[in-house]
Amino acid sequence: MSPASKATHSFHYNAHGHGLSGQFHRPFQEMIEVQAGMSLPLIGGHGHSRAENFKFKEIVSFKSAYTHVSGSQDKDDQSHDTLVTATVEGLNILDVVTADRIVARIATHHEPGEDEPRIIPLGSRFENLQISSHPMKIDLDTHLFSELDTYSAFKSKFDKDKKFRDAVRERFFWGNVGKDVPEFVRARYNWSKGDGLPESRGTILCSLVKNIENLCPGVQRHGNVLVVPQFGRIFLAEFLIKKHSRSLIMLRIELGSPVEGQILASGGEGNGIPWP
Repeated sequence: MSPASKATHSFHYNAHGHGLSGQFHRPFQEMIEVQAGMSLPLIGGHGHSRAENFKFKEIVSFKSAYTHVSGSQDKDDQSHDTLVTATVEGLNILDVVTADRIVARIATHHEPGEDEPRIIPLGSRFENLQISSHPMKIDLDTHLFSELDTYSAFKSKFDKDKKFRDAVRERFFWGNVGKDVPEFVRARYNWSKGDGLPESRGTILCSLVKNIENLCPGVQRHGNVLVVPQFGRIFLAEFLIKKHSRSLIMLRIELGSPVEGQILASGGEGNGIPWP
């Protein structure tokens, strides 16, 4: 009997998330430690973390942030499920960006014998996200990424369906973009040449954002990116697709003048792989 035939099959769970973190470069250099962070051990189980009434130098505050992770096996069909949910409630950033609730949710399901897990972001959402007290309606396309729930399904749809390919290339800035698109957006999303799927090291960067209505006056929109004068750049629901995992950052802000730094709110990653 060969050594390989003696291998014990197991499943390695992976789920981690956090409520909020950040770092600042101007007018001071300081870091916000991860708030409400939690990671699932390889053997599965569950865990949760919570932070309450957080405030940092009158720059960012929230009423509560909490993260939950879990991973277990269904004894009936032997499938494995993993879940990560990261939530921030009562968020306030420099009295410009506020939200009642921001939720990042990634659920994975891995059937026995399948190479890839089925991963969906259903349940991720913004509740009453406002800029300068101006409420916006943000339409997230969780249906699309729940339907195309594997890396192979997304890639196959992109390769074979021209209508779909043209639509997502326009939405995610993967194709030709207009002159009004800023260079920083081009550098992040429009770096790939040609018509193929823009992947780097097996990772596809896109966004759950389908549309934004009732945009705040004076704010520029470029897909899922908002540019707020004398505040910074807001990246909404950035979604990273990998063959065996998904990463989601619901709110990422690159602060400009007069405060310079970066803040992340409601982020997580989930997957799980059989071994060997």
